[in-house]
Amino acid sequence: MSEPAKKKKLSSRTRSRRLAMQAIYQWLMSGDAPVNDIEKQFAEDQEMQSANAEYFSELLQGAVAKRNELSGLMAPHLSRPFDEIDPVEQSVLLIAAYEFKYVPSVPYRAVINEAIELTKVYGAEAAHKFINGVLDKLANDLRSVEKNT
Repeated sequence: MSEPAKKKKLSSRTRSRRLAMQAIYQWLMSGDAPVNDIEKQFAEDQEMQSANAEYFSELLQGAVAKRNELSGLMAPHLSRPFDEIDPVEQSVLLIAAYEFKYVPSVPYRAVINEAIELTKVYGAEAAHKFINGVLDKLANDLRSVEKNT
């Protein structure tokens, strides 16, 4: 399948997650630039036309606002401090943790799958295994009822 054909099959939420991951990465790399400025920049991006702009905003604003809480929830499942994790993986983990905690309508398996796919595209070679391990343990904490049914 050609690259353009793959892009057309992505859901608007998948595109929103990808753009939110890129925006959070930019925020992390900028030294905490105003998130509203970054959101405005992404809103003007042509790719946003095929994304769910409201969901993008919720993920970006929510993950940034709840960064300390979310990284704290992940801390028991990390072998090093959250701030020492690669910024791409930090971005993916923040989005997934936000969805686990604040968007219960998204099944935990979908959250994990989307995070793994993002990491395969943007992360280090074996980073998706790390992401999978952390999120599987976090799902036990935040979505145990859903996971055990």
